[in-house]
Amino acid sequence: MTTPEMMEALQALAAEKGMTTEVLLEAVANGLESAYKRMPDAADDAYVVIDEMFNISVIAQEIDEEGNIVQEWDDTPENFGRIAAQTARQVLTQRIREVERDMKYEEYAGREGDIVTGIIQQTDSRYTLLDLGRVEALLPQSEQVPYERPEPNSRLKAYIVEVRKTAKGPQIVVSRTHPGLIRELFKLEVPEISDGIVEMKACAREPGHRTKIAVWSNDTNIDPVGACVGARGARVRQVVNELRGEKIDIVPFSDDQHDFVAKALSPAKVREVRFHEVEGVAEVVVPDHQLSLAIGREGQNARLAARLTGWRIDIKSETQIVEEETAYADGDWAEGEWVTDPETGEQTWVPADGSEAMSADDWATAAEEIATEDINGAPDSADMADQEDSTELAADDESSQEQEEQPTN
Repeated sequence: MTTPEMMEALQALAAEKGMTTEVLLEAVANGLESAYKRMPDAADDAYVVIDEMFNISVIAQEIDEEGNIVQEWDDTPENFGRIAAQTARQVLTQRIREVERDMKYEEYAGREGDIVTGIIQQTDSRYTLLDLGRVEALLPQSEQVPYERPEPNSRLKAYIVEVRKTAKGPQIVVSRTHPGLIRELFKLEVPEISDGIVEMKACAREPGHRTKIAVWSNDTNIDPVGACVGARGARVRQVVNELRGEKIDIVPFSDDQHDFVAKALSPAKVREVRFHEVEGVAEVVVPDHQLSLAIGREGQNARLAARLTGWRIDIKSETQIVEEETAYADGDWAEGEWVTDPETGEQTWVPADGSEAMSADDWATAAEEIATEDINGAPDSADMADQEDSTELAADDESSQEQEEQPTN
């Protein structure tokens, strides 16, 4: 092959592999430089030049102690053409592989959070391989939905969680359980979300079972829930089908925490929401017949609502609230106030009757002693019954003795 033909072949190879001719020429030059330095009588400092016609020259250099070039000369060996051909083949093969690996990595680097569609190639107890075209993605067992068994050669959408650069090329780790998969699937089906008109503010998911999402509209004329549901549920149905039947609850997001918590427990109807800021608890009151619906199967609805809102949710029926308030009102409560020492920050209980104040620890100890005395001092129903039986027996014995002592006529 003549030098022009070699250059044309190199250009065709570069176009086929999606890289520039300069990258391949640089790889060949570096390989030829290494081959030259392994030859006897080779100069210590030299570099290879390849011109546009693929003519190869080895330029040797003489460099002084300060690093300056003293002279240069052409030191191309006579049989360097054969060596160049062998070296070029090896170097090009290796370099093309490296460039392809780098190009594959660059294609997916920084795409964490995107959704990809792949074909299932291999499945075992540890992982599932998805063919994405030029690369394969790894779906670990920990990122798979329980009881989901996709068939081989079927298409599957997954969420990219990590892209690793390895010696064998990029390793792409995907997930089917990540909440981000829900967000990206809705972005594909709902144009308002992809355009930024509707936002998904929060998402709580139990993969394979149920998902709750909170949506918000930046346009008052667009209903965020209706946009996600679609005409006759067409949009949300596509997402549910991709998730193999996982149920999805869509609730409107609200800056009013009372309203947001109440809507998060949908489909249950909430009467009242009370917040305990210090404990981070939202106490929710529902009608008696809505209690089981608000809690959900095995507490699922309450758990998802808590994750969605960020509050610990305590659900109570109206009857429970009435009973607690009645018991609270009937209790005996000490009158006084807690006073905080500005220097130490310790709290002290100061009774209203002017008696001696006590620290928080002493107050807690006294409260425990009183509770213990109430428990030990109050007779239970069995003891009271035994006492009544003993009284009746004693009365019967006295009556019998009186009858025996009466004289007979």
